[in-house]
Amino acid sequence: MQQNTQKQLLSADMPDNDLVYEIARGYLPAFEILMRRYNLRLFRVSRSILKNDADAEDALQEAYCHAFQHIAGFRGQALFSTWLTRIVINESLIRLRKNRQWNNVIDLHENTSRAGQPEGFTMKTSTHSEPEHLAMQGEIRHLLETKIDTLPTSLRLVFILRAIEDIPATEVARMLDMPETTVRTRFFRARHFLQEALTREIEAAYGNVFSFDGERCDRIVSKVLARLQP
Repeated sequence: MQQNTQKQLLSADMPDNDLVYEIARGYLPAFEILMRRYNLRLFRVSRSILKNDADAEDALQEAYCHAFQHIAGFRGQALFSTWLTRIVINESLIRLRKNRQWNNVIDLHENTSRAGQPEGFTMKTSTHSEPEHLAMQGEIRHLLETKIDTLPTSLRLVFILRAIEDIPATEVARMLDMPETTVRTRFFRARHFLQEALTREIEAAYGNVFSFDGERCDRIVSKVLARLQP
């Protein structure tokens, strides 16, 4: 009877702390709500470190299990999302070391020398549904994902949290245990790097804009010749 009552009270819009209370009592459905709430964000966080979809999924699953087992350790001194994100980051870094990729990664707490600048860049998606537009969006997304993967880990993780997940710099600083000015600096370094990389790609494609060879060329020539036939 008590479990049925819990099911009736649970909802997808319940505050994190209320769900944490139920999880601490051993009620698994409450944890399912939290996983679905943060799956996308946390996958992106792990993927930004590991640069591999399968490894990121494995790390996320392991982090969830660890979080569930140690939920009593959450004291509410920070946001639950921050606590959970730090677990995912730690698990991802552990896997990175095991994969012997650590030497190729910039330390998440490296020093930066450039001063912070005003922020103002967020990722927006269009609501158009035309097949051509969706195909173009897919190509742009793939290009952007490829360029994000080339960022150093310290910049890539900050960019994912700030630009993709739109998490405030103050909260990102808590997640990564670093000064807010460092978060802002890394975000703008990442944005500048990506803007330059994408600009080079666009300029390289100038010669192919409104391409006229192939099927289009043949079609127009054929139609003109047909009209000119006596």
